Amino acid sequence: MKNQKNYCARNDIYNMMIRLHARHNQTDQARGLFFEMQEWRCKPDAETFNALINVHGRAGQWRWAMNIKDDMLRAAIPPSRSTYNNLINACGSSGNWRQALQVCQMMTENGVGPDLVTHNIVLSAFKSGAQYLKAVSYFQLMIGTEIRPDTTTHNIVIHCLIKLQQYAQAIEMFNSMREKRSECKPDIVSFTSLIHLYSVSGQIDHCKAVFNTMLGEGLKPNIVTYNSLIGAYASHGMSEEAQSIFSEMKKNGFRPDVVSYTSLLNAYGRSEQPKKAREVFHLMKRNNCKPNVVSYNALIDAYGSNGFPAKAIDVLREMEQNGVHPNIVSICTLLAACGRVGQKVKIDSILSAAELRGIALNTIAYNSAIGSYMNVGDYEKAIELYRSMRKKKVKPDSVTYTVLISGGCKMSKYIEALGFLDEMMGLKIPWSKEVYSSVIYAYGKLGRFTEAESIFTTMKVAGCSPDVVTYTTMIHTYTAVGDWEKAAALLEEMGMNNVQPDTIAFSAMLRAFNTGCQPAKVMSLAGVMREKNIPFSDAIFLEMLSACSILRDWSTTTKLVKMMEPSFPVISVGVLNQLLLFIGKSGKIETMMMIFLKIVATGGEISVSTYSIVLKNLLAAGNWRKYIEVLGWMEDAGIQPSFEMYRRILHFAQNSGGAEYAAVIQERVRKLSFCKF
Repeated sequence: MKNQKNYCARNDIYNMMIRLHARHNQTDQARGLFFEMQEWRCKPDAETFNALINVHGRAGQWRWAMNIKDDMLRAAIPPSRSTYNNLINACGSSGNWRQALQVCQMMTENGVGPDLVTHNIVLSAFKSGAQYLKAVSYFQLMIGTEIRPDTTTHNIVIHCLIKLQQYAQAIEMFNSMREKRSECKPDIVSFTSLIHLYSVSGQIDHCKAVFNTMLGEGLKPNIVTYNSLIGAYASHGMSEEAQSIFSEMKKNGFRPDVVSYTSLLNAYGRSEQPKKAREVFHLMKRNNCKPNVVSYNALIDAYGSNGFPAKAIDVLREMEQNGVHPNIVSICTLLAACGRVGQKVKIDSILSAAELRGIALNTIAYNSAIGSYMNVGDYEKAIELYRSMRKKKVKPDSVTYTVLISGGCKMSKYIEALGFLDEMMGLKIPWSKEVYSSVIYAYGKLGRFTEAESIFTTMKVAGCSPDVVTYTTMIHTYTAVGDWEKAAALLEEMGMNNVQPDTIAFSAMLRAFNTGCQPAKVMSLAGVMREKNIPFSDAIFLEMLSACSILRDWSTTTKLVKMMEPSFPVISVGVLNQLLLFIGKSGKIETMMMIFLKIVATGGEISVSTYSIVLKNLLAAGNWRKYIEVLGWMEDAGIQPSFEMYRRILHFAQNSGGAEYAAVIQERVRKLSFCKF
């Protein structure tokens, strides 16, 4: 057109071309046309400025957009509602919600009232700036105006409610959209948001139900919907279901994108199938879908979370070779992997690798590294890293102190753990339940029981409901001071607060009863455990045996033995020894030997101490023949009897066995292959 002799520059053509470039985010070309039209003596009008503001807004260049508005005013062209809406969108899409509100206020002051588009753009600005509570409040104010919200409005607010974890309100809003008289029906975005809601709230079964409802209402899912459903299954490690939806998506003509493949890869990683995750990664590349940093991080996590840190590090090298730069998430994932398998050297090398690549550690990375050092038992390194974190002005959070305090308590560094509590309080960081539990535990171990009780009360007053771990810690504290009545009151309180005691909590309570010389209550509580199908642990069996021993209750012991028999291969040697000791002391030597043989036959753990208990009880009963036979079993099992074991039987022969048996006993002992006198 411009090459024609009769060409005449026209505003409408330039405006159309600028809008076309805006649609394709071609900012430089649009700006070039703006200056060119003026060279052709073609004066920009309101539509020209609006199109130019729009293209800069799409590119996130909100300052340019504001400058163009000022040029518009200098050209004596009053901004229209469309102008202001484009400006608000330019600020909001960049996450600059404060500037967006200022433009909105300016719009009202200049006599241009906001419309539905304006309100939706402001809500989007709050959403982009992660100001979810402000978005909900703005929506409430919007309802009081004459402007009626549409589907887009509701979709934005539902998204914000989900981010605020106000799931019930989000579902209520979605249901209101489905009512017959509703003017704004849910669309594909609404249903996709609801799938995400049920995923993050742990109600995974509802995700597919929402998807099927959407299909039933005649809405066709797009790739974002399919990806949301795959991602929902992936987050819960449901690889088969994720694979099924992935296949269904392809069957319905959708080409999987990088999000689809990454979600499926993540599903296999979370379901402990790193090999399958790698297969998906290869499939992704074969289908010309280039993996991004999120994809590589998912593969790193698949290997790292399943105990293959070396392969996870290989993936880091692979991503760099393929031109994808690792980020802080890559480093955090590797640190967590090495911490799980207890590889201190690799933790050091990963931190060095991050430094060499110029990746500055953030709070999450420091927390992961400190936690990894704690997991491998290197308390000094963990503290050194924490000091480095403070020196570099990286702000610690609740997780940082939770790791430091709980880790210190696990390593019996109780004074140091309480020192971190002071720092945490100085920074006014809210306590987590784990911090409360760890502090109570530390005070209990230090014998500062009054402070432990005070912290427990403070926790409840602060509105932080104690969980089973906190209650169990407090029961242990009361046990240490012999106050079984307060411990029992706590167990009752757990029931009233719908906190279900677990095996550890019950074993703590049983110990409290035994410590307080209440063996009958031990047996009664064990009965309650059986009724509730609470699994019995070594600690439970040990406390029950102690109670039976105090009560001299042979009948209950017999029942307990029958209960323990199937678990002989996995019960600890300490508990088995306690069982044999009690039965032997009760004079039931034949029963003791029968149980001992069953333990051996089922592959239960046998130690020198086990043989020692059996031998002592045999000798106390005067059964010297069986005593010598057991000595032989020890040698056959490759366990060398101690000198004391030989000395006891020879002493018995000389003093208690009688002259007629002394020679026989000495001869048989001397025949044992490893006996030397």
